[in-house]
Amino acid sequence: MRLLFSIGAVLVAGMLAGADVAGLAAPGPRHQPQRQAADGDAQSVDVELILAVDVSYSMDMDELAIQREGYAQAIQSKEFLQALKAGPNGRIAVTYFEWAASTDQKIIIPWRLIEGPESADAVAGEIMKTPIRRASRTSISGAIGFAMPLFDEDPYHGLRRVIDISGDGPNNNGGPVTLARDAALEKGIVINGLPIMVKEPSYSTMDIDNLDYYYEDCVVGGPGSFVIAIKDREKFKEAIRTKLLMEVAGRTPEHPVVRIADKEPRVNCMIGEKIWSDRWGR
Repeated sequence: MRLLFSIGAVLVAGMLAGADVAGLAAPGPRHQPQRQAADGDAQSVDVELILAVDVSYSMDMDELAIQREGYAQAIQSKEFLQALKAGPNGRIAVTYFEWAASTDQKIIIPWRLIEGPESADAVAGEIMKTPIRRASRTSISGAIGFAMPLFDEDPYHGLRRVIDISGDGPNNNGGPVTLARDAALEKGIVINGLPIMVKEPSYSTMDIDNLDYYYEDCVVGGPGSFVIAIKDREKFKEAIRTKLLMEVAGRTPEHPVVRIADKEPRVNCMIGEKIWSDRWGR
């Protein structure tokens, strides 16, 4: 089941206002761990989390800066650390990379263990000290394809494996996004999405209407997968924090808008490629 909700409809009151985050953290019966780590394994973590962050030219410098700050501040937040400690192992493994074209991915944070304030501060500091960059094209499929083998390189063993994709446009480069998504799902990987919709769609940046629908129908998947759509620039950091809290806790909102599983996609999953072809003739 895939879940879609706007940041305004999330459990912000409980999750971000310092409510019972610990109570939120224990996965319910619908969201059992995908992988079972050995009892007492020193390398066991609650989740192996890949943060895949869009740096294509359609993202303006202000958005890129807010995005960076949002991830750094979320990882250091009291709510995040509370959710972290409420997990079975009380720690997660995370890696953070930026992506644009199908051959353009750059790891900013290699696999790191976060198990408390000190390690969280170290990861946040690494995120913030890296110079911001931009690059051409948008290949969500390339980002997913790059992310999958990173799990094999992770020295830690998670109960769940999650790829978190953020971006402000559809796939327009590389292979079809649905093929990449399905390949990840076959490996038991969950994909969550953070579509960024703070600007009016523009021909010059090849944005589309209803990017949240595109992400839900074409990008995310796996047990408990979800989409948080950012439609207000002021809610950018709040959305990132909410998303990370739910991924650490292995939970989804209690009252999401749920798409009927067998319904036809509401958008063309090749719309980005079509826009690029119509514009450039290739």
